[in-house]
Amino acid sequence: MIVLGIESSCDETAVAVVKDRKEVLSSVVASQIDVHKEFGGVVPEVASRIHVENISYLIEDALKQAHLTMNDIDAVAVTKGPGLIGCLHVGVQAAKTLAFAFHKPLVPVHHIAAHIYANELVTDLHYPVLALVVSGGHTQLIYMKEESSFEILGQTQDDAIGEAFDKVARVMDLGYPGGPKIDKLAKQGKNIYPLPKPKAKGKYDMSFSGLKSGVLQFTKRCARNHETYNDADLACSFQETALNEIFDKIRLILDDYPDIRHFVVGGGVSANSRLREKVEELKDEYPDVTFTVPPMACCTDNATMIAVAGTIAYEHGVRGDASLTADSSWEIQ
Repeated sequence: MIVLGIESSCDETAVAVVKDRKEVLSSVVASQIDVHKEFGGVVPEVASRIHVENISYLIEDALKQAHLTMNDIDAVAVTKGPGLIGCLHVGVQAAKTLAFAFHKPLVPVHHIAAHIYANELVTDLHYPVLALVVSGGHTQLIYMKEESSFEILGQTQDDAIGEAFDKVARVMDLGYPGGPKIDKLAKQGKNIYPLPKPKAKGKYDMSFSGLKSGVLQFTKRCARNHETYNDADLACSFQETALNEIFDKIRLILDDYPDIRHFVVGGGVSANSRLREKVEELKDEYPDVTFTVPPMACCTDNATMIAVAGTIAYEHGVRGDASLTADSSWEIQ
């Protein structure tokens, strides 16, 4: 089955063609990072306008690279949500136009589900699955008893971890996007600065706003007292504290749910090198669980994962029609 996927939930316009969940025939992405770094973050109105400029060219390019035409496509999958509403609308309208013009099935895809299913490009998922989704907008631990079954066990009660990375990078004048910059800087530092340990009410829930504020207060206190601090050590201390918050919850769930066979990671922050190291460490602690992290190219927003998730949704009977519209706060279920 050949599915064309379209992704436009934030600041990447992406189109991909995937065959039978596994074979990537083409994948093209137009990133807007260089535009938005001038503003220190994504400007929704600017992002949606750039999506409009890019989408038609990318669809044409994806088909060309796959050596296919729309007549060869079996279904069109598109991110319905969650995301920035103006950006989502561009992708949805493009997908609806293609589907109805060429008489193809239209499949709405949940962005978070797509991040999880990106792991299908590495290996088949073995259920029950525990998925960690970490990005600029989401931090969730999702239990999947079977395919297309999603139960949120824990999530951030305030900032997503990617958002916290960006805000801390801004405090430290590292620039945007903050995640890769902190990750790189932290490699040169040590975890020596005491920062507030995040506290959340739910057993598996997480919190990052207090940690972000702790970094800000630490830098201001140093300035008041005319003290210096090492940027690399602060980056390392923040990163370790934030990731420990997540991995403490993962261990709790793996202990409480002994039926879990497979642990997977998805989302932009899954590209973080220290997070990947911590996943490797879990392998020794839980030898009966399979651990998978998607390839780097599928960590940040892309359309390959949309095509894969669209294939799975199609197989489960999910279809869209002329009434399909974007949903910026669409909940996974």
